[in-house]
Amino acid sequence: MAPAASGAKKQKKKWSKGKVKDKAQHAVLLDKTTSEKLYKDVQSYRLVTVATLVDRLKINGSLARKCLKDLEEKGQIKPVVTHSKMKIYTRAVGASD
Repeated sequence: MAPAASGAKKQKKKWSKGKVKDKAQHAVLLDKTTSEKLYKDVQSYRLVTVATLVDRLKINGSLARKCLKDLEEKGQIKPVVTHSKMKIYTRAVGASD
């Protein structure tokens, strides 16, 4: 019993302060340069989701959802999975494939 009792006398673990994440300042409106980048670059993405647009174009989530809807209507992307919470798209390939 003596070895077990001596193990309990260790110092308590100190809590770390934790890392503070900076607040993202993403665009709320689609300006000309961002829209040009959107229509040009999305054709090369294999996986297109709200998160990929937010990460790569620095736009907010609601704007990314509207962009995805617009791109789908124009035929640049096609849906792979359509779920109520998350929509996954891929680039629209031509009729040759």
